[in-house]
Amino acid sequence: MEYLYKNKTAGANGANGEKSGAEQEKMRKKTPSLVIKNAKFVTSAATSAQFIKADKPMIAVCGKSNVGKSTFINMLAGQKRLAKTSAAPGRTRLVNYFDFGEFYLVDLPGYGYAEVSKAEKAKWAKTLDKFFENKRELAHVCLLLDSRHDPTADDLQMLNYLNYHVVPFTAVLTKGDKLSKMKLKEQKIRIAAKAGLAAGNIIATGAEKNIGKAEILEKIAEILALARETNAAEAHTDEENEKGNNDTTANGNGAADGNAAAAAANGNEIAGKEE
Repeated sequence: MEYLYKNKTAGANGANGEKSGAEQEKMRKKTPSLVIKNAKFVTSAATSAQFIKADKPMIAVCGKSNVGKSTFINMLAGQKRLAKTSAAPGRTRLVNYFDFGEFYLVDLPGYGYAEVSKAEKAKWAKTLDKFFENKRELAHVCLLLDSRHDPTADDLQMLNYLNYHVVPFTAVLTKGDKLSKMKLKEQKIRIAAKAGLAAGNIIATGAEKNIGKAEILEKIAEILALARETNAAEAHTDEENEKGNNDTTANGNGAADGNAAAAAANGNEIAGKEE
């Protein structure tokens, strides 16, 4: 079964596909809460040939080096050391897969680290391009932005990339617990304006105090519900197409048998006249 979550009428901007507030509230009420238990590391991929073939939705986490991807993943998992953290940026150079039960969480290499060679950056870029090509298994992307600073040129380039390729994403602010509530609110509005996003489509988080964790899990639950609905619709369409093909084949065979019978009857009639 392949998983797909995409918005065909709008760009990727906006994790909910520009749903109205009423529609979002309705989705929240009917979507069961998500509980992450026993999340575990699966494997790492250095090249596209090593990407796993997912049997459930994948949600990717991307962002610049030192934005706090590992800390964010550990917060969602409720574990301290599931994803390895490092004080030195640019340490994540592989595509790391984690099994979160109902979905795979995929940690992508961080971008924007100045001390990485051009060749290494080119290699990462090629790997990311290959990863994002497979949108049928990629349900969503969490794009992490540092709440303390304006989006960098690399952040804006990533936003444009996701929008251009119609990859659904949610902008997630990290390190929100390092700011006061008022300052975080101001930064959320400022970053939204800089990035060309609606403030309501940005979720602020802070791992030390679990800020935003419930909201992120709620969002993921909505994403998984949409993926299930899409899969069910696709499965139904496949069944209908298969049924239609079978009916066409049967009709074609019936017509061929009828033609053969008519030809045989005509042949017998001609033979009778000759006698």
